[in-house]
Amino acid sequence: MLNAKVPVSKIAAEIGRHRSTVYREIKRNHFEDDELPYLNGFYGVNAQRCADARRARRRKLVRLEDLRDAVIAQLKEGWSPEQIAGRLGYEGHPVRVSHESIFTFVYGPDGQSEELARHLPSRRRKRQPRCARRPRGQVFPPDRSIHERPEHVKSRETFGDWEGDLMIFERAQGNANVASLVERKTRFAVLFRNNDRSTTHLMNRLMDVMAPLPQPARRSITFDRGIEFRNWRKLKPGIGTEAWFCDPQAPWQKGSVENLNK
Repeated sequence: MLNAKVPVSKIAAEIGRHRSTVYREIKRNHFEDDELPYLNGFYGVNAQRCADARRARRRKLVRLEDLRDAVIAQLKEGWSPEQIAGRLGYEGHPVRVSHESIFTFVYGPDGQSEELARHLPSRRRKRQPRCARRPRGQVFPPDRSIHERPEHVKSRETFGDWEGDLMIFERAQGNANVASLVERKTRFAVLFRNNDRSTTHLMNRLMDVMAPLPQPARRSITFDRGIEFRNWRKLKPGIGTEAWFCDPQAPWQKGSVENLNK
């Protein structure tokens, strides 16, 4: 039977891929037989088998039961995938796994069967794409500017208006950070630790800290425009607290440093 060879450039055009992609696929999954060299070549069935084998080797959380059980246990304790992966490296475990692999496992068939996504800080049933389009609405709209605050907040006449800030350390220290809240009238300060850098985690922790206070004691919080505060819209429906923001590149407008040093 005549074996007609199709040019790689034509194959690439047919499947809508660059020819270098086709070359890599052929090289990666090329079949060789030392006893029957005339059978050497590229076969679709063999290529799929090779791809499945490579994928299985990468799926450590499917193959390694002890590692899988340890990761699941930490997820259920409220650890984020980034924290789990970082801890494995910090403790020098012989087998490590990246946070991306943990996310893939959580949102894959095995993780979905155990409903692991509900243990993540975000608690999304489906993972948000890493390059998802951002909402068109402004993160810090003009009507939330510090210049729009009621006069009594600026003059510190009443109790219950706060200033919020976040102290982030070097990444070598992990994802832990410390948030501060300073009441403008009394200069009473509250510090609390976060184990995650995400805005969702921060706002949830902030609401947990503020919720025990009576409503008049948590009327508003003024932040700078750090991305860690972009989920500020949770505050009003969550604990009834208004949010205000300094001008860009002007965090000193809050006055937190001034308050703590007086």
